[in-house]
Amino acid sequence: MHKNGQKFFVTTPIYYVNDVPHIGHAYTTIAADVVARYKKLDGYEVYFLTGTDEHGQKVHQAAKDLGVTAQEHVDKLNTRFKELWVRFNICNDDFIRTTEERHKVIVLNILKELFDKGEIYKASYEGWYCTPDERFWTEKDLVNGNCPECGRKVEKITESNYFFKMGQYQEWLIEHIKSNENFIQPASRKNEVLGFLSKPLEDLCISRPTSRMSWGIPLPFDDDYVTYVWFDALINYISTFGTLDKIRACGFWPADHHLVGKDILTTHAVYWSTMLKAMGLPLPKNIFAHGWWTVNGQKMSKSLFNVVEPNSLIDQFGVDTIRYFLLREVPFGLDGDFSHKALIGRRNSDLANNLGNLLNRTTNMIQKYFAGTIPEAATAGEEDTALTSKAAQTVSNVRAFYDDLAYNKILSEIWELVDATNQYIVKTAPWNLAKTEEGKERLKSVMYNSAESLRTIAILIYPFMPESAESMNRQLGIDVPIEEQGMQSVAKWGGLKSGGEIQSVSQLFPRIEDKEAEKILADIQTSGDSKKPQAASAKSDEVEQITIEDFMKVDLRTGKILEAEKVKKSKKLIKLKVDIGNETRQVLAGIAEAYEPDQLIGRTIILVANLKPAKLMGIESQGMILAGSADGKIILGGFDQELPEGVRVR
Repeated sequence: MHKNGQKFFVTTPIYYVNDVPHIGHAYTTIAADVVARYKKLDGYEVYFLTGTDEHGQKVHQAAKDLGVTAQEHVDKLNTRFKELWVRFNICNDDFIRTTEERHKVIVLNILKELFDKGEIYKASYEGWYCTPDERFWTEKDLVNGNCPECGRKVEKITESNYFFKMGQYQEWLIEHIKSNENFIQPASRKNEVLGFLSKPLEDLCISRPTSRMSWGIPLPFDDDYVTYVWFDALINYISTFGTLDKIRACGFWPADHHLVGKDILTTHAVYWSTMLKAMGLPLPKNIFAHGWWTVNGQKMSKSLFNVVEPNSLIDQFGVDTIRYFLLREVPFGLDGDFSHKALIGRRNSDLANNLGNLLNRTTNMIQKYFAGTIPEAATAGEEDTALTSKAAQTVSNVRAFYDDLAYNKILSEIWELVDATNQYIVKTAPWNLAKTEEGKERLKSVMYNSAESLRTIAILIYPFMPESAESMNRQLGIDVPIEEQGMQSVAKWGGLKSGGEIQSVSQLFPRIEDKEAEKILADIQTSGDSKKPQAASAKSDEVEQITIEDFMKVDLRTGKILEAEKVKKSKKLIKLKVDIGNETRQVLAGIAEAYEPDQLIGRTIILVANLKPAKLMGIESQGMILAGSADGKIILGGFDQELPEGVRVR
């Protein structure tokens, strides 16, 4: 493959190991993988980084609840991401963990350097702390008294901590954002950051006392503190290269693209930018904040128990179908609502009917009319010129769209070429040409051009669907891998050598027929639902014994009912909003015949917090409250003394 001597660096966020990998994580990583593969095709030396964020209070608490060390906990959890990226055919060049020694060393070096330069100081601090986000907020930041990021409760904390002088860089950062049009994309996100910076920028608290939270990288100048998880995590983008001197000399920094979800844009655009400024390093060329995938209008997240599990999607539809759907369905940067029905629709229309049919009909006709050998183009007609012009324009447009990471436009452009090639076959009617001697000469060009268009399409779709593209390559009798052919091979028409032998393989994208689609959707619905919660019986003749390990798998938490309302058209169900300390859950309970909604508000209950979500009357329930039943009367479980929300019940 031609090398152009240029370097390209793309990153995903490092994913927090306490999250279950969901389709949102896959979305970011696939997007990074696509642009990395494209740049490799175009001759760049590419460095693609992903990894896991393994420090912080949530990890510490989860390990404590499980009775294991934090290190044991993260060693087990980070493999879920590594294994998923292998399944999704991700071509990352490195996978960094924040618990690795190479990362810790450079974090310590940077902290010491900034401290010695006077960029870090110690001060007493009083502020509002959000445990789930592990962030301090000032009074003016709060929204209705809650965390402005996640909307959950905060607690007031007074303690001494170390601070990074972030506020001094406010005007410089505003000017940098305004002067560099592509620094933050899309444009709407840039405006959000400028809006954030329109208020006074506070200095950043970068430590946590070990007396409160010991899991983290100790400050090199004070062993009584560990590093704030975000300050530690952001440095992953450069710790992969080693020392600051190596970073400056490697040729990959500054990063070409930091791909992030919109919820962590501020930490990247503000925290990371000012940290780099203090270190004397250039800022990334681009921070691209994409939207969220939602289900029924809600953000996918572990806390909402509505994640779309990527491994099951792969099992059901195949890797390349998922990769294609995620980047075709919604413009990169906007929110999208995930739908299995839409996924099946894309599979059938775009992949099976359009691309799959084009490949099948072309290879079958070459088998039929030329004994499976790619013919040599013999004539050139008006239809041929139109097709070759369309292919050239497609290649040019695809290149331009990559500059803006406009993935859905790239795929739309490629599928226009798929459609144009299908129309070319219809217009030239090879089946009629095969009937006459004169027509057979023309048929050679038609079949060659159809195959050459497929070769071009295979190279263009390779970043999105590498397995399918290579399968197309093999079916066309090409034994050179696509990455070795490179983008330069589609710069001119005619790269396909005549005389190659068509290979017979299984159908690329078999259509999902209506009955099968109905069954898939029904199975998904069934698996997402669970039986209606039943109150425990006061007596039981036979009770199956369980071990203490079995019992410990059930996460019982105290919760306070914030809101309660009856579910329409149901005699028994009440919809509750329950505060369990670090989040609010929506729970349906079959207690309407025993309690009025206003009797429940403010009551402390016991919630099964790790129960798989269930849909009752079309409404999702994110847990189950405990109750007893005697003589048909339901009584909620509780305590004789008040407990705070989120306490684990054992």
